[in-house]
Amino acid sequence: MNRISSILWLATIAITACKPAIKPIEYGTDKCSHCRMSVVDQRFGCQLVTGKGKTYSFDAVECMIQFIGTQGEEESMIAILATNTLDKPGVLSDAKGMVYLVSENMPSPMGAYINPFYDNAAALKNQQKNGGDIYTWDQLTEQFKGHSSH
Repeated sequence: MNRISSILWLATIAITACKPAIKPIEYGTDKCSHCRMSVVDQRFGCQLVTGKGKTYSFDAVECMIQFIGTQGEEESMIAILATNTLDKPGVLSDAKGMVYLVSENMPSPMGAYINPFYDNAAALKNQQKNGGDIYTWDQLTEQFKGHSSH
């Protein structure tokens, strides 16, 4: 391999190694980057990935929101925000595209009662059964930034 080929090969590896991507959460092993509790519930786990590919896992949406608002990465440096949902447990999906039911009749791991849903109809069905308010990601982050759940 000549010198130019070697440099291009190393550059390609460096670029792909830092490409932002979701990393599977190891439930029961990974710790929440905000509160340090174990991430165990596949309905509530979530993840933030920076533009440089650094991954942070969380045990609940409220921890991810607080991490962003207090000690976390600048929002402009975030490449991916993903969350599990009650209707698709264990599947990380774009957090900004989900709907969130906040209902005191549906506890979440850190006590803010934030329940993410992939499907709006599932959120509405749970709202009819349990009460509460439905939020988009932007509404949720505006409502909960700066509030501590622990």
